[in-house]
Amino acid sequence: MTKRILNWDGCTNVRDLGGLHTLDGRQTRWQAIVRSDTPARLTAAGWSALYAYGIRTIITLRTHGQTEPELNFSPPQPGLAIVPVEIEDITDQAFLQQWAVTELWSTPLYYKDALQRWPERHAAAISAIAQAQPGGVLFHCARGNDRTGIIALLLLTLAGVTPDEIIADYQLSPDPCRDELLARQQSSVQAALLGALAGLNVEGYLLQGGANQADLSAVRRRLLA
Repeated sequence: MTKRILNWDGCTNVRDLGGLHTLDGRQTRWQAIVRSDTPARLTAAGWSALYAYGIRTIITLRTHGQTEPELNFSPPQPGLAIVPVEIEDITDQAFLQQWAVTELWSTPLYYKDALQRWPERHAAAISAIAQAQPGGVLFHCARGNDRTGIIALLLLTLAGVTPDEIIADYQLSPDPCRDELLARQQSSVQAALLGALAGLNVEGYLLQGGANQADLSAVRRRLLA
């Protein structure tokens, strides 16, 4: 797992989604899809490393109703496409009270509720990855933990990656505060992610949200060796 961690100067939570095992015995492709914290923190050397790694599209995962200056940046290299996708809605008062106010928004306990609320938003992010120009795709939020974690969960489940490897990938984003919050709820990263995955027919979910079969096939082609 740790071999997938990328050291791009300025960012602290970057990793390739390649090298993960699927239920049918395959592996995910290297240098196809990368997850990270915000590229706004990259130094010039960090941007050079990103470009040299083959990234040509950056998907910025935003929250509707929230201003996040840390998600704003201008890549120094030409030919890098920036695609913003709002995958959550902080103007949803029920969501705000249940998750944001309680700080559980920074844990995967909220994933199941978010998936139920916003299939269209999540499907739009998957479609953006599917329709990206040739080259590697980077998707990110501010910390690279939870908005990024939800899309990673959907991507990897769609590709058939085993639940154990999806959980192990998430755990490469350490957060002592998150683990303490989960413990207070008598939960853990593993329990929360398994709860989000329970009963999830990811293909049906994304099709319901507005992705089409061509998008899902394109994502699998990008991600699977």
